[in-house]
Amino acid sequence: MRDFSDDLARLRTSLAEARQYLRIDDLRDRRAELETEATRPDLWDDPEAARSVTGELSSLVEDISLYEALEERISDAETLAEMAREEGDESLEPEVAEGIASVSAEFSALELRSLFTGEHDAFDGLVEVQSGEGGADAQDWANMLLRMYLRWAERKGLDTEVDAVSEGSEAGISSASFLVKGRNAYGLLRSEHGVHRLVRMSPFNAQGKRQTAFAAIKVTPLLEDLADVVIDDKDLRIDVYRSSGAGGQHVNVTDSAVRITHLPTGIVVSCQNERSQHQNKDRAMKYLAAKLADLERQKREEELSAIRGEQSSVGFGSQIRSYVLQPYQMVKDLRTEHETGTVDAVLGGDLDPFMEAYLRWRRAEELA
Repeated sequence: MRDFSDDLARLRTSLAEARQYLRIDDLRDRRAELETEATRPDLWDDPEAARSVTGELSSLVEDISLYEALEERISDAETLAEMAREEGDESLEPEVAEGIASVSAEFSALELRSLFTGEHDAFDGLVEVQSGEGGADAQDWANMLLRMYLRWAERKGLDTEVDAVSEGSEAGISSASFLVKGRNAYGLLRSEHGVHRLVRMSPFNAQGKRQTAFAAIKVTPLLEDLADVVIDDKDLRIDVYRSSGAGGQHVNVTDSAVRITHLPTGIVVSCQNERSQHQNKDRAMKYLAAKLADLERQKREEELSAIRGEQSSVGFGSQIRSYVLQPYQMVKDLRTEHETGTVDAVLGGDLDPFMEAYLRWRRAEELA
């Protein structure tokens, strides 16, 4: 009969580590507070606050249940191994080995949770796509990136709301903004903040020459508590316009799209997803508040990379990731060195390996 004591000891060590990085003791204390809050009869008088309470409660119950299920499965494996050893029953060996392998695989997947070390990783993410150098190819590339991230979010089971899309002058889009909602949405998407470079045979070039195009991705955490952000109406320029063109496939066509420019900082936010001008303005103001809060944090920490990573011009030499379609096929992240030859899969939303590689690289950088 095989001795499984070392394997079981490693699972116990992994369980102890999970207890730490999942903060199980804190979650159990917090659970009691939230359950009391959730039973208040006036909870839904403030729907937004109610959703925050129920959402947080659901997330921490999920973590606690996952931890307790793993603990129970390890205990079951230990009991089965002990019984097999005492009875000398080798027929139980495959079942014990399978149980240990299954739990080990779950710990490997669970470890990803420990990589979300950022203060705002758990929040929703506001994503902006902006075409850069490359003319029509850059505008087409921006549209390809928008589609790539929407497909990624769909695969992850995350909700998306496309708020604004501006048609390109020649093809594709010049810019777009959308919200990704779900647990750790910002923590995953912060890996994408920066300039993305595309190399391919241009469909817009009559000679069929290879063309390089650039587009920028900006990601901002959408904080829940923005009460401290004060916005003076005198600092705003508000434009109302009609959404049209390429955005029609992503957003509701409306005569009441809103663009708000914060004059002191030059920050511009847009929303055309809602049916009324008032709703679009409210959402745009929320995005502006989030961006101003993000800007203040950057100033306090005295470095842009503290929250979203550094970004320079949207052109040569500034990219974080290259997507090469010709003369060979490869996607390579220039920070983590992670690469793959399955370009079509990546453009179809298979971004998890790049995001995980970034999270591991970021943690190594922080430890260093």
